Amino acid sequence: MFSLLNIRIGFFLAKRQIRRSSIWTTILIIFVMFFTFINLVVVSGILVGLIQGAIVAVRSHYTSDVIISTLNNKTYIESSPEIMSIVNSLPQVEAVSARYLEGGTLEANYKTRTNDKEKPNTAVASVTGIDPVAEDEVTNLSKFIVEGEYLSPTDYDQVMLGAYLDSEYLPIDSPGFTTLYNVAPGVKIRINVHGIEREVTIKGIIKAKVDEVSLRVFMVDSQLRSIIGRNDYNVDEISIKLKPGTDPEVVRDILKQNGIDRVAKVQTYADAQPKFIKDMIDTFALLGNMLSSIGLVVASITIFIVIFINAITRRKFIGILKGIGINERAIEISYILQSFFYAFCGSVIGILVLYGVLQPFIAAHPIDFPFSDGILVAPVGGTLFRVGLLMFTTIVAGFIPARLIVRKNTLDSILGRN
Repeated sequence: MFSLLNIRIGFFLAKRQIRRSSIWTTILIIFVMFFTFINLVVVSGILVGLIQGAIVAVRSHYTSDVIISTLNNKTYIESSPEIMSIVNSLPQVEAVSARYLEGGTLEANYKTRTNDKEKPNTAVASVTGIDPVAEDEVTNLSKFIVEGEYLSPTDYDQVMLGAYLDSEYLPIDSPGFTTLYNVAPGVKIRINVHGIEREVTIKGIIKAKVDEVSLRVFMVDSQLRSIIGRNDYNVDEISIKLKPGTDPEVVRDILKQNGIDRVAKVQTYADAQPKFIKDMIDTFALLGNMLSSIGLVVASITIFIVIFINAITRRKFIGILKGIGINERAIEISYILQSFFYAFCGSVIGILVLYGVLQPFIAAHPIDFPFSDGILVAPVGGTLFRVGLLMFTTIVAGFIPARLIVRKNTLDSILGRN
């Protein structure tokens, strides 16, 4: 049994063994544990962070904290001015952006096309009317300008073109999806919305890793409103940015209590996430755990080999300890504590590096994936669980070889007989 006396003796033997072992061997084993810990946390954290980065981008640059959108059977949000008044009266609200959305077609190079049989340079897009100042306060849209300039409230017949509508930024040729070619800031294009054509000038190209931004063409809301003849000021989307520390669910529920959910969808950024995004997070987490488990197996084998070789080379010493009355459990405990020491030191170093270096660095310099800025997701609860898993696996890997050697006949161990 693991009595208190056996534990005390085992602790003494383990401390003595670690002190007398090679410093470089000890450092090497600790670093194996450190890299195993990093592998356990970082691989799954990066895979989950890839999707989480996309979610953060959508929240920051499209939906914001709360979004109000049209019902499935409606073409716009009814009573939008009254809704805007309610939203602006809430003390939790920091900024609001109302948007008009209409489907339309874009055409470029129409003045230079000489043959009617020539394929027109067209693309289908969502034409979005915004208040440039309000939109920038909510989503920081202006920081995504890659060419040209951001819209100003007085711009007339000028638009910002989403980069995914420009073949230079999205060079694909598909019958179901077309992009404009030979376009840039200063070039005129033709917009057709509800059969009404308007010639506009591209003022800027806007590129974000959010489809709702990069697949739209933006113009000043008052101009789009005049094109579609919507004089009632009913909009299609309202994005609400809340003050720091505000729970989006609280504001969502307040808006629903005011009856807004009867004329529009009221969702937090989390509610607005498609189910497949949540499924992808779970899938990537599972994949990361599967890959990380390989490192855990390698670490376990390493500890097994180290403890087994250590016990084999000290077999005579173990036999003498047993001969003078040291309990087998105490000897086994000494090897378990050695394994625990290696795993503990590696985990502590790993936690310091993870939260002191890796996570802040990746947060400041996200990994540039094609569809998101990847971050490192490492919640404290999940990290501690992995620490416990590493500890348990290492202890088991240390106990088994110790048990195999200790259980051998005492006299055989002293005399070195098999």
